[in-house]
Amino acid sequence: MPKKFKKSKKSKKSKKLLISELNLELESTLQELPLWEVQIELDCPGNELTILFEQDPLLPGIILTKNQDFVGMISRQKFFEHMISPYSLALYSMRPIETLYKNLQSEICVLAEDMLIVEATQLALQRSPQLFYEPILVECKTKPRRYRLVDFHELLLAYSQIYVLTLTQLQNVQEQSRIASAGFRDLQHNYARLVQNEKMAALGQLVAGIAHEINNPVNFIAGNIVHAINYSQNLIDLNGMYKKHYPHPVTEIQKFTDQIELEFLIGDFANLLSSMKMGCDRIQQIILSLRNFSRLDEAEKKAVDIHEGIDSTLLILQSRLKTHQKGKKSITILKQYQPLPLVECYAGLLNQVFMNIMANAIDALSECSEFSVLNCESASLTPNSPAICIHTQLSDDNQVIIRIVDNGPGIPESVQKNLFDPFFTTKPVGKGTGLGLSISHQIVVEKHGGDLHCISAPGQGTEFIIKIPQTA
Repeated sequence: MPKKFKKSKKSKKSKKLLISELNLELESTLQELPLWEVQIELDCPGNELTILFEQDPLLPGIILTKNQDFVGMISRQKFFEHMISPYSLALYSMRPIETLYKNLQSEICVLAEDMLIVEATQLALQRSPQLFYEPILVECKTKPRRYRLVDFHELLLAYSQIYVLTLTQLQNVQEQSRIASAGFRDLQHNYARLVQNEKMAALGQLVAGIAHEINNPVNFIAGNIVHAINYSQNLIDLNGMYKKHYPHPVTEIQKFTDQIELEFLIGDFANLLSSMKMGCDRIQQIILSLRNFSRLDEAEKKAVDIHEGIDSTLLILQSRLKTHQKGKKSITILKQYQPLPLVECYAGLLNQVFMNIMANAIDALSECSEFSVLNCESASLTPNSPAICIHTQLSDDNQVIIRIVDNGPGIPESVQKNLFDPFFTTKPVGKGTGLGLSISHQIVVEKHGGDLHCISAPGQGTEFIIKIPQTA
């Protein structure tokens, strides 16, 4: 081997192994590729180039130096294209390589060794067609400066390997993202359920506690008012007997009788006690509804009256049905109950569903000024007034169907797609959590094996249809 050149020793077999065994990544750089470092001095004869290219058929090019300083590069393709011309071999084989290089000198692509393979490939592909397959000079950061060569085909092969690996990684990331997204949705559902369960448990305890505290004094009043009515009637009867047997009382008694308007007092006192009894009965009914709504003692399914649960919920919402704003109309409740058998269900949870749906309907009607025609047969409904119609029936396949219909503004189709998603709400901040309908859907579908869906269109009101099996 001539003294004025040096070369790296890489066989064809080892070269292929190096390419196939590279663990390349998206951030891999040129210095991770197999690089060629075959150099020769410009004053060497041209036939030594031929010897070097013949010794290694994979050698893409040779680096040219002058006094060991970099001058340029001559590629295998350019060299043999020129040497096959007539008389070229005889003309240049014994002359210095410098003579040949002056005729073959062309633009050289020089890239830094720390450049990404992906970026280097893109730059190499931007070269002119004549230089497309020329090897690329890789500049090393060592001192003095060193240059090595990378074959363009090997660069493309490395780029392809990175592309395949990146595509595989992307697919893995997409799968992990899908799994994470599904896990996040489950987490959202579980969190929503936990939050709402805690909220309803606290509300149930509060309602049950209030009902219990009110119940004791009300029972005391209700129990005594019956005796008060009897006692007062006895006193009235006694007064009548006095008037019968002593029709002319003394002046002082007659004067006091006229002063207290005894005849009016006797007539109104009975009405007073009767209204007090009606008030006690009303309070007892409210307490019963509160206890029915909370149903803390019913952790298992029980056979219950669905109509009782709906009525209890309406009683809780009674104050919201009456408007206190000038120019606003109170919301009318229309009931179309068909006979239903007792239904095996979680009564407290179903009451929560009724509460969520009807509360949303009340919110929608409260913000509306124009009301659609309600598809509900009733002569008591005033035209263009807010109303909620509740219809119940038993289907032929023993499904209990509850329809809750309002004549509010309706729900756009774009919103309906996300209606039962956790934390989705169209209400202003502070007025809605986005959990009500999501929890309601879980209660009906997952806890009872039923179905809950919505039918609505802008300007045509909203209808929620609840279907649950009569038996578990």
